Amino acid sequence: MRAVYLLWHTHLDETLDGGEDVKLIGVYSTKDFAEEALIRISEVEGFRDHKEGFEISEYELDKDNWTFGFVTD
Repeated sequence: MRAVYLLWHTHLDETLDGGEDVKLIGVYSTKDFAEEALIRISEVEGFRDHKEGFEISEYELDKDNWTFGFVTD
């Protein structure tokens, strides 16, 4: 299996449309690289006050990751 690791940050803010601000920080070839990036970015202005918002997601390459439809309101 070949995979990449996505580093995300979600900031909850009720004043924003939808109540959250989601940022894709980067895509990394190893989990270690993603974790190193998390450490670097977690000290940057804004992120350092909201460290609980980080998430690392593993995505297998050449595979559908969203396999169900969607509904709009």
